[in-house]
Amino acid sequence: MEIDDSSGHGRFSENNKLVKNIGKVVCDLRNLGFTSMTEDAYASAIFFLLKAKVHDLAGDDYRSSVLESIKGWIQAVPLQFLHALLAYLGDSISYDSVSSGLKSPLASHPSSFYPGIDTPSEGLVRWQLRLEYFAYETLQNLRIAKLFEIIVDYPDSLPAIEDLKQCLEYTGQHSKLVESFISALRYRLLTAGASTNDILHQYVSTIKALRTIDPAGVFLEAVGEPIRDYLRGRKDTIKCIVTMLTDGTGGNSNISGNTGDSLLEELNRDEESQENTGHDDDFHTDDKQAWINATRWEPDPVEADPLKGSRNRRKVDILGMIVGIVGSKDQLVNEYRVMLAEKLLNKSGYDIDTELRTLELLKIHFGESSMQKCEIMLNDLIDSKRTNSNIKATINKLSRTEPEPEDNGLAMDILDATILSSNFWPQIQEESLIIPQSVDRLLSDYAKRFNEIKTPRKLMWKKNLGAVKLELQFEDRQMQFTVTPVHAAIIMKFQDQACWTSKSLAAAIGVPIDVLNRRINFWISKGVIAETLGADINDHKFTLMEGVSDTGKTPGTSGNCEDLAGDEEGDRSVASVEDQLRKEMTVYEKFIMGMLTNFGSMALDRIHNTLKMFCVADPSYDKTLQQLQGFLSGLVSEEKLELRDGMYTLKK
Repeated sequence: MEIDDSSGHGRFSENNKLVKNIGKVVCDLRNLGFTSMTEDAYASAIFFLLKAKVHDLAGDDYRSSVLESIKGWIQAVPLQFLHALLAYLGDSISYDSVSSGLKSPLASHPSSFYPGIDTPSEGLVRWQLRLEYFAYETLQNLRIAKLFEIIVDYPDSLPAIEDLKQCLEYTGQHSKLVESFISALRYRLLTAGASTNDILHQYVSTIKALRTIDPAGVFLEAVGEPIRDYLRGRKDTIKCIVTMLTDGTGGNSNISGNTGDSLLEELNRDEESQENTGHDDDFHTDDKQAWINATRWEPDPVEADPLKGSRNRRKVDILGMIVGIVGSKDQLVNEYRVMLAEKLLNKSGYDIDTELRTLELLKIHFGESSMQKCEIMLNDLIDSKRTNSNIKATINKLSRTEPEPEDNGLAMDILDATILSSNFWPQIQEESLIIPQSVDRLLSDYAKRFNEIKTPRKLMWKKNLGAVKLELQFEDRQMQFTVTPVHAAIIMKFQDQACWTSKSLAAAIGVPIDVLNRRINFWISKGVIAETLGADINDHKFTLMEGVSDTGKTPGTSGNCEDLAGDEEGDRSVASVEDQLRKEMTVYEKFIMGMLTNFGSMALDRIHNTLKMFCVADPSYDKTLQQLQGFLSGLVSEEKLELRDGMYTLKK
């Protein structure tokens, strides 16, 4: 049966030929005793047509709402046909008519809901409820099947999510959404091929989208649990979370249309909402909110976790759910502290406005005591800027009264020092380095001036840290770079002679040969130095390229110290959280070896509980089960322990 919905309402009058023909067939079948079968026949045709219309209107476009269009089509086409058919069959009894002194419970439906129909019958109202429920259920199933794509397109797909919310409120089939979406996540997202950044972005979008559907967060708990469990098993989860806090793209610049996924943006909104409500009286605000909560109270759905009461689901906190992946805010704070130190140590100036803003936002959520060391690190840069200006000011005063010696070589104005409070910074990577004499004299002079101003404090230079701005002048070109001190020391040696062997150059700057070969690759890639391979690693020959024609490649015009820092573990300025944890756990290695010697084999839980029980003196054992498992895995890889069937034993 095909019906053209572009026709006028008069198409479905009693005299309509189609209605008459169908009506005659229905009457004949009723007379034969097939009443229920006849209604099922034309009902199935109407539902088939309605399903096709829903599929046609919904499609794969999630940027516009289709629910109202579907409801409008139901009013214009199926209900008009059914009104005419029921009138022909004599079933159009108005719900306003009195039968046995009772009034229909459907009498609340106003006639304005039925265009062209003055007084809809109770049967017509029942048909409308059936058709709308079928339409809601069909659209709901379509959106649930494509929910993964809808959340990927969030927030552009918000109209589709609003439609899904209304459908679920009408049908109550939330459990179907949970089961289907969890299955899609396990098949399409929680796989080895998906990056941790992509999983985290999808998780944040899922939280925001499901918060629209379920503000109480009941179903979000069930959907989010598989994602959290999977992310806990990835080693780079904490690092990616911290990157999302400090960088809106989460370290993934290839993601487009996901600007709403920035955790920093979420922190900004939370801070603004706190500022807006901060001027109200706390007592009256809390009292008013309590009254609103009491008037809006509803029992939790049957799908809700009985172990978590309504109070725990009163507000969906995105940052709180992200921290819940890690299990402890201390691990996030430690990772942020390491990444902040790496960023500050590689800065070529004192501009830390962005870092200060981020710190203030994190203090709101993590507490001031947790972020105290990070605050001291930033204060070190502020104090360094002030101290640097004072030292240069004193030198300028002396230069007016006392002429500077001509053999200084370098002016103090080119040096900006970052002075660290070492007790509050993460472990700094030490690396031997012999810097040029002119630079060394400059550092000594700066340290002397500092001691005069800050007596009795003295500076201890970390010569391998920092950033150096260089301008290289060749016969036919000039090149500017911002590099690490090691890279600067390498290239400055070519001022003395144009050709070096790897062994002699490594000895000249005081670094191992393997470190030299790794670091000098930067200058080779820029076309500044050419490498000639020797018989072994000590005989490699490096030559300075004076002209572009000598290099055979187009040279770069600039470099960036951030491109060099952290490419390899050995190039990091600060020890990673894993390295620091491994060093802290080393003191417990003898305890673990002794326990396994006495008991033969022990499970992870038993080792953890035994260390907590007996290691109470300084340093006390305060590590988590996951941290202990990581340390034991390291001992297994070093072949000090064996792991069989969940039991750790000494390596024989």
